[in-house]
Amino acid sequence: MISRRNILISGAASLAAGALVSIKRAEAQEAPAAGHGQHDAAATAPDAGVTGYRPVITLNGRSLPFRMRDGVKEFHVIAEEIEHEFAPGSRIKAWGYNGSTPGPTIEAVEGDHIRIYVTNRLKEHTSIHWHGILLPSGMDGVGGLTQPQIRPGETYVYEFVLRQHGTHMYHPHADEMVQMAMGMMGMFIIHPKEPTDPPVDRDYVVLLHNWAVHPGTWRPDPSVMQDFDLWTMNSKVFPAIAPLVAKTGERVRIRIGNLSMWNHPMHLHGVQFQVTGSDGGRWPRNLWRPEVTEIVGVGQTRDIEFVAVPGDWAFHCHMSHHTMNAMGHEIPNTVGVSQRGVEQRLRQFIPGYMAMGENGMAEHQEHTDMGHMPGPENTLPMMMGQGPFGKLEMGGMFTVVKVRDELDGAPDWYEHPAGTVAYRVDGPPEGLPA
Repeated sequence: MISRRNILISGAASLAAGALVSIKRAEAQEAPAAGHGQHDAAATAPDAGVTGYRPVITLNGRSLPFRMRDGVKEFHVIAEEIEHEFAPGSRIKAWGYNGSTPGPTIEAVEGDHIRIYVTNRLKEHTSIHWHGILLPSGMDGVGGLTQPQIRPGETYVYEFVLRQHGTHMYHPHADEMVQMAMGMMGMFIIHPKEPTDPPVDRDYVVLLHNWAVHPGTWRPDPSVMQDFDLWTMNSKVFPAIAPLVAKTGERVRIRIGNLSMWNHPMHLHGVQFQVTGSDGGRWPRNLWRPEVTEIVGVGQTRDIEFVAVPGDWAFHCHMSHHTMNAMGHEIPNTVGVSQRGVEQRLRQFIPGYMAMGENGMAEHQEHTDMGHMPGPENTLPMMMGQGPFGKLEMGGMFTVVKVRDELDGAPDWYEHPAGTVAYRVDGPPEGLPA
């Protein structure tokens, strides 16, 4: 195996020439369109109906196609600069894989022999680390330690047998402060060889990340360590993050990976979920625990499972500033401060200027279509989105789990049964102690 690996690496250029053509052909034939998670994954996966597992649904993304060659699953990963949209109105020059950030999800099965060709189209060297995966040291992807760096224009080969199952990730271990800040990361799902019980009906994948894209700019700032201004699920912000869709009574799993610089308490409304797994695989039932909020630490993955109940249910990070876009830092607090006349005078010098809220930020709903103060060009409002009852004051790491008794395409807003919506009354109740 060692000599074969050395032959593969030393001859990567000649092997890649034929292999990449074939893989590109396979991509054209097999790749599902980048969608919004509003479909049955079993109908769109590259090998649906062949392996026996239920493919995952990557919100706003896709799984990476592969080909079989002499019993080996072959994938092709391309590191390259891309253009990425967080939401309409904010686009950047990012770095990613195969045209997207995060890169397409890699799916395989415990026991598979896999071979991954990695082509570097960046202008600097790179590598890929297969985060949490058990493999030979020389395949671990740490540039300078376990392998030479992959130089611009080069293709390297990683080859190993999968000896586990679980929710995993991939990312560079080369200039990683820059490369991860620019968006280079993805998910790697290893399905168990033997089915586990109970089976899941819908299996979602979400990768958490943070970005420093200063107002009015088009490239992430990799030197920022804490004061990020965009918080994303699969590199999208609300309302561009796709909803998670399910039918009433289905068992839903959400696989969450965190390659950001912060821990995230992920909170799901409407149900008490079970924490059932991680990069250590699906845990034994006696280790499952009920929660409504689960902290996903930096570099960790967590799987949560629940039985879907009808409604539109919020799913978000519970750090309130992580559900905002274009966050500002060290801005003076103007709550309770009268700014009468200041706004008008400043507009003579800064057209469109809006003062921060005297009575809270909600007052900006009355002045802008999006619901909040607009920013410079290519900069999103802090909160945006429209719901059935008005403006949704959310951004960043926020989306909706949409559960319906019957599904026919993408669900519209939930129609609440009579008597199940909070309602207004005229004045406070008399005689009720407070």
